[in-house]
Order: sequence, then C-alpha cells, then structure tokens
Amino acid sequence: MRDGGVQDDREGPEGRWARLRGSPQWPAIVLVLIVSVAAGLFAWSYTYAMANPTPHRLPTAVIGSFEAERGEEYLAGLGKALNSSVTTHVYDSREAALEAVEEQRDFAIFELRDGGRHVVLDVTSASGASVAELLRQAAPAVGRETGVSVTVRDVNPLQKGDPRGLAIFYISLAAVIIGFIGAIQLSVHAPALTPAERIAFTATYALLGGFAIAAAVDWLLGALELPFAESWSILALTMFTSGMTFTMFNTLMGRWAMIPTWGVMVVLGNPSSGGAVSWPLLPSVLGAVGRWLPPGASVNAQHTAVYFAGHQHAFPFLVLTGWAVVSCAVFLIWRQRHPGGRERQPADERAPEGGAT
Repeated sequence: MRDGGVQDDREGPEGRWARLRGSPQWPAIVLVLIVSVAAGLFAWSYTYAMANPTPHRLPTAVIGSFEAERGEEYLAGLGKALNSSVTTHVYDSREAALEAVEEQRDFAIFELRDGGRHVVLDVTSASGASVAELLRQAAPAVGRETGVSVTVRDVNPLQKGDPRGLAIFYISLAAVIIGFIGAIQLSVHAPALTPAERIAFTATYALLGGFAIAAAVDWLLGALELPFAESWSILALTMFTSGMTFTMFNTLMGRWAMIPTWGVMVVLGNPSSGGAVSWPLLPSVLGAVGRWLPPGASVNAQHTAVYFAGHQHAFPFLVLTGWAVVSCAVFLIWRQRHPGGRERQPADERAPEGGAT
C-alpha cells in the first residue's frame, strides 16, 4: 500500500506484456505487423523477379555450320552480350529443331549458313515474348561486331489480342487469387459446412469461376483464342487447388492461414510462374522452384494449351493435382482442427422427450 491507502498498481515488464497479449487489441497489433511485412515482401519479390530480367541459361537449337570458326565466334559473342550461358543443342535437321521448340526444350533456332557467315535466327514469341525480344535486339548487334549477317524471323508469334504475351499470366493470376479468396469467403460466411460439403462447394465455384474467366477473355474480349475445354479445365483445377490450399492452411494454422497462402501463391508463386517473365530470364532459384508451385504449373499448362497444341505435358497437371490431393487429405485427416464444420448431435439428445410409450 502507498501512503494514503492507495493501492500500488505498478506492474513489471512481464505483467504488462501478459496484459497486452490478453487484450482485445493484440490480434490487431499482430495483423498490422504482418500486413506491413507482407507489403514489403510483395514489392521485393516482384521487383526481384521482374524489374531487370536477365538470362541465366538460354537453351537454343543449332543447325548448319556451327563448327565453323566464325559460327563459334558468333555464338560465343552472343553469350557474352547476354551475360549468360547460351546452351546449344545441335540437331541434324530443321524439322528436329522445330520439334524441340514445340516441346519447349529450346527457345530459338540458330541456323548457320555459308560457313558461319550468315545466321538465320528463328525466335518464338509464344515461348517467351521477353526472350524473343532480347534475342531480336542482341543477335543483329553481335552479328555486326563479328562480321556475320543476321536474319531474324518469328516462327510462332503471339496472338494479335495479346501482343505482349501477358494474358495467360493474368487469367492464371485471377484463378489463383479468386481460388483462395473463395475459400476464405466460405470459411467466413458458411462456417457450418461439413468437410465433404466444403470440398464440393470449392469444386463448384472453381468450375463456374474457370468458365467465367475463359469466357470473359475469349468470348467477350477476344484477347485470346483459347482451346476452350482445355483452358477451362486448367483454370478450374487451378482455382480448386488454390482454394483447398487455403483450406489446408486454415486447418493447420486457424485464423493465420492467410500468411502461408499469400506466401506460397502470391509472394513466391506468381513472380516465379514464368507468366510475366519467361523462366530463362528469372533468377535461377525462382525458375526452378516456380514450376513446382500452383501458379507456375497453371501458367505452364495454359501456355502450352494455347500456343503449342498437341505438345501438352503431364508435369503441370501432376503438380496441380498433387497440391489439391495433399490439401484435401490434410483437411480431412485433421478436420476437427478446422474452425468450421458442425458437430453431430448425440443420439440420446435426438431422442424424443419422455422416451417410447
């Protein structure tokens, strides 16, 4: 007691800290810090991946007089100009080189003619507009320095409604973000759904949302001529995977599920997807990791469906399906930890009052 009978309510640091953590303001304080850090990470990740794209390893096909001294000098000069490793794969025929481009193993074809004195460069904007533009600028300049004449052609151009090749990135981004926002809204506005109902409603909005995205871009805007059924299925699978990924994290982390979801899907997944900047121009770590994340898998599958018909790969579908299956499994196994759901009423409570007569 202090003089005058007034109680001394001074607390030590531990007491004040405990009182703060138990206050109604504590979740808001944590959220303010998380949002602030997330904003910085968001800006850092996109700037790091996209602000100054630089080729690290550029796989190309080579046919013709590549062993001639001038040809080797030209290819070495190109690698120096791009400050990268221009990986060359030698093919016996132009048909074989074109097949490698269609399979997206190579991003350009160098055909060296006249003992390496002339180069015909076939770029493919559909494989990556940023890579094609870089080669269009660098190849003739290196040719002038090495005394080699260069002709540049585009063997697989972008569609007219998508001159910068970004439409696929945008529709995939929409599927990813709306996918987990839909799951968030189900948790907020329909918390009493059973696990089976939650998965079913996630699949339903994924199907309808994928259709809406494809119809808006193709039928309404005409920005892309889509192989509609295939593109719709990719968008729907992307939305479902994104939604169930949030549901998995919501099961494991409760109200903080947005943190890992935002990190995997937006901060890391979208910049490394190869949609805005082709993977040869991404930092090597992002280029490798991005293909294993849902945004990158979605972009890869959609990109192949639109521009490389008949050459679709199974890998991006396996990635999307793998994330969806694991997310569903975690949700179902630990469904009791999910903040939603409705408990089943015990049988004795459901019996009519007074029992049987």
